[in-house]
Amino acid sequence: MGEIVEFPSNGSTALGYLATPESGTGPGVVVIQEWWGLVDHITDVADRLAGEGFVALVPDLYHGATASNTEPDEAGKLLMSLDLPRAGRDMSGAVNYVAVHSAGGGVGVIGFCMGGALALLLGTLRPDAVKAVVPFYGLIAWPATEPDWSKMAAEVQGHYAEHDDMAGPAAVAKLQENLGASVELFVYPGTEHAFFNDTRPSVFDPEASALAWQRSVEFLHRTLG
Repeated sequence: MGEIVEFPSNGSTALGYLATPESGTGPGVVVIQEWWGLVDHITDVADRLAGEGFVALVPDLYHGATASNTEPDEAGKLLMSLDLPRAGRDMSGAVNYVAVHSAGGGVGVIGFCMGGALALLLGTLRPDAVKAVVPFYGLIAWPATEPDWSKMAAEVQGHYAEHDDMAGPAAVAKLQENLGASVELFVYPGTEHAFFNDTRPSVFDPEASALAWQRSVEFLHRTLG
């Protein structure tokens, strides 16, 4: 359903996976990868969004590098080597590309784990264009880059696991405090980190995943038109 496209990124170029609905256009969504990279699971998310009527673009923040979901140490190395300023430029370029190639009232961003944190960050970097942010079990993992939350103009709907050492209920409560009472942050009972990733049977939760997806799609349609 999708294709690899090239888009401008602050004087340079970046690559990403673009999925377009059968209608040819729709509201635009930027999809931010987990720490595994631009792997099949994340392109499948883009395809699923296209099936729901969205134009979805996944910027390749690792620029070709990936890690198997059975190699967390390798994924950790990729995460640690991520050039945040460059990633910010690539994500901003993806927002611009989607804004031009889609219809609706602004751009949405959805991200998973590392991508959930970056989705929140992008919402504060591009309040001019980003109108909806959907983080899945993502919190800012880089203390030196704590966003200026006052710049977040987008509506936020987050999805988190009850049993998550990185982004558990206490951390979610802190995020709620930072973002304000009007933000929707759901914690799914009995779930573990990455419960939405159906390529990881040990943590995938079909019921929670289906509910989170339904909520996300409805939220994106409502906020983006």
